[in-house]
Amino acid sequence: MNIGIRMHDVAPGTLAQRAEFAKAQGFSCVHLALSKALGPLYMEPSVATPGLAAQVKKDLAGLDVAVLGCYLNLAHPDHSVYRQAVKRYQAHLAMARWLNAGVVGTETDYIDPERRYDLALNHTEDALDLFIDRLAPVVEIAEKTGAVLAIEPVYAHIVSTPKRARKVLDAFHSPALRIIFDAVNLLHADNFDRREQVLDEAMDILQDEIVIMHMKDFIPENSELRSTACGLGGMQYEKLLRFALEKKPGIQITLENTQPDNAEQARLHLERIAGELTGA
Repeated sequence: MNIGIRMHDVAPGTLAQRAEFAKAQGFSCVHLALSKALGPLYMEPSVATPGLAAQVKKDLAGLDVAVLGCYLNLAHPDHSVYRQAVKRYQAHLAMARWLNAGVVGTETDYIDPERRYDLALNHTEDALDLFIDRLAPVVEIAEKTGAVLAIEPVYAHIVSTPKRARKVLDAFHSPALRIIFDAVNLLHADNFDRREQVLDEAMDILQDEIVIMHMKDFIPENSELRSTACGLGGMQYEKLLRFALEKKPGIQITLENTQPDNAEQARLHLERIAGELTGA
């Protein structure tokens, strides 16, 4: 399996040191958020150059960049904040080409600028229409750049369900817009009793556009689902891994919510289940 890790979850150090640690733990690719792995300056559009990309590739020493993270709020009500976000997406899409990264990844965020979960705001059709409208220039940039933008549905966000993600995809019909499938992010106390239905629907109606999978676990806690490393909670991975193996061979799977002392164990947990499914 092609399993990677978020670079900012790896033991602290220079980017080259982090890459060596990730490789030593058996990972083949990374989710790279430049601002988290290198510092806040690297979110600024002016920093994006072919030279920086060349240095990052050298430091990664053979690790593929599955996801170049740019998780900004396209639905922010302040238009100056939104315009700056579009510039940052444009820079990341250029960097993705120079890095030969799989996708630029993003979530779909909140209407509330304080990023508070509000069902009455985030899950309305007006919110979805606003997100689609705000997404349009970024998709256009991706198309012109030859890069791919991948959105990550999250239950608490505007694109909260597989059906809402399908509406976004159908609004563009663009090869430059794809999906990051994070099963835990689609679950919430509100829909936990329907979790199998939710995940089945995602794998059905988003199958063609899913290009990256995120894997983590969850622990029910105070009417919420607290995310943790794979194997430390209640997530059942058999169906997800069967989907990856049978429908998406070779897909890059990046782990989330790991710590340096449990990341390798999380990878081995998934590989053991995959081995049982394939008889390997």
